[in-house]
Amino acid sequence: MTGELLDALRAALSAAGYPEPPGGAAIEPAQRREFGDYQSNVALQIAKPVGEPPRRIAERLAEALEAAPPAHLDRVEVAGPGFLNFHLAPTWLHAVLRETVAAGGAFGHGTALAGARVNLEFVSANPTGPLHAGGGRWVAVGDAVANLLASQAAEVHREYYLNDAGNQLDVFARSLLARYRGEDPPDDGYRGEYLVEMAARLRAERGDGVTLEEAREWGYHDVVGQLRSDMERIGVRFDTWFSERLLHERGDVEAVLRDLDGAGMTYEADGARWLRSEQLGDQRDRVLVRSDGSPTYLAADLAYHRDKVARGWTHLIDIWGADHHGQVASLQAGLRALGIGTADAPEPEIILGQLVRLERGGETVRLSKRTGDVITLSDILDEVDPDVARLTFLLQGIDTAQTFDLEVVTEQSMENPVYYVQYAHARIASIARVAAERGVARRPLEAVDLAPLTHDRELELLRMLAAYPGVVADAAHRRAPHRLATWARGFAGAFHGFYRDCRVITDDPDATQARLWLTEACRVGLASALALLGVGAPEEMARLHDDDPGEPDAGDGPVAGSGTAGTGGRAPR
Repeated sequence: MTGELLDALRAALSAAGYPEPPGGAAIEPAQRREFGDYQSNVALQIAKPVGEPPRRIAERLAEALEAAPPAHLDRVEVAGPGFLNFHLAPTWLHAVLRETVAAGGAFGHGTALAGARVNLEFVSANPTGPLHAGGGRWVAVGDAVANLLASQAAEVHREYYLNDAGNQLDVFARSLLARYRGEDPPDDGYRGEYLVEMAARLRAERGDGVTLEEAREWGYHDVVGQLRSDMERIGVRFDTWFSERLLHERGDVEAVLRDLDGAGMTYEADGARWLRSEQLGDQRDRVLVRSDGSPTYLAADLAYHRDKVARGWTHLIDIWGADHHGQVASLQAGLRALGIGTADAPEPEIILGQLVRLERGGETVRLSKRTGDVITLSDILDEVDPDVARLTFLLQGIDTAQTFDLEVVTEQSMENPVYYVQYAHARIASIARVAAERGVARRPLEAVDLAPLTHDRELELLRMLAAYPGVVADAAHRRAPHRLATWARGFAGAFHGFYRDCRVITDDPDATQARLWLTEACRVGLASALALLGVGAPEEMARLHDDDPGEPDAGDGPVAGSGTAGTGGRAPR
């Protein structure tokens, strides 16, 4: 509807002899219902260059709009200093219902990113132990961002970077070998109890006499196997698991250093080789090669990101922990020196995320791999369904600290936001089942009169469906899946209210048909949101004992069944 109103507004500007504002005319959903359905401040934008009072401009535009009204326009109201409030007839929401059902699984998808080839790297925890519980946030956010970008027609490649060539793997190998020998790890080593279990498996598989190099390789592959298993359990599939070792073996790191030398972007000082990153926007110059001759993480990162571009990806996105914010400018500066990215559009785009505080009943649980008290993502998935874990991680923006309370997320009640959202979808499915049991079939949508849909609860749902494509596009643009999660929670709440206040299967066949199609449109919308968030849309869930006492009886389809609700590295680095 926004497009039709915008076209009509542009036509009105032309008919009244007014120019469009420099940034173009815009129409936004009304902030409050009394302001109509949509609003525009275009009159205020052009008042100064036109030299007329904005209210007078708005009045002339309203006259032009009413002289040639777009479909579904009821009236245009001039408010305040010159706002245009568009009040639409209910028929526009009927069109929304039909468009939603017709779109099906593609509802809310767009083409804003058509032609973009995006490499999205996320998680990338060091292969020195199992992924800790907090790392699950990067898993959920990264996969949801990938889904959102793909929904806007981008080609998206999910990638996991294995830091398997640095000192941390050496420390890990020494720690594992010490446990294998029944000794304490070195002072700078890893002390997690997972190493004791790994050492026992190592001895069972390899027997006595394991060397440090053998412990390193066995441990590395064992950890990567665990990481892959965790990703499979939570429903995330990476297209590429990229080994840092490959960059060194192929000479990619040396090639980057040669090219930077040739571009005059390096110099020698204190026995080390430095990147002139300060002149490209970094806070200071950075070391590329240490005084002992070993390359730094930055040198390998530059080679790695150049390899991504060489593979044909036109835009790079990395999700990192906020503790790595100081490395952002260094990497972007180095890539600019290599001819990748610009000052206005640096590569890669970095999304910085805050860590998670894990609690159980309000008591903090420690997460560090280097202590003996490690709660892993696998531990979480032993207690919490993957759907619950994923959606919980997506309820807040990744730039805010999050508390994940195991007792709260496993509770099956309307107080649990994950259960609340999935329960709405199960309720929708139950209505269709009850209708089928009673022999009430939906007639073809084109043969159904939607005029009976006039209840405030019904119109609220349709308005939220109308807003949904814009929510998806905005969440993709901002790389902010929590905005879609917020929509899903709000929509679930609106449906629960509709379920409580409006009987679907009634003695009025016209009202029954209209509401059956409304619930189908709601199913399409909620299922689309859950799919983009990477969360299942259950058909059945256990009915709550404390369910709303005022909800409709079985004639409106109570929920049936005995299922339950969905029941180091770059991220931590």
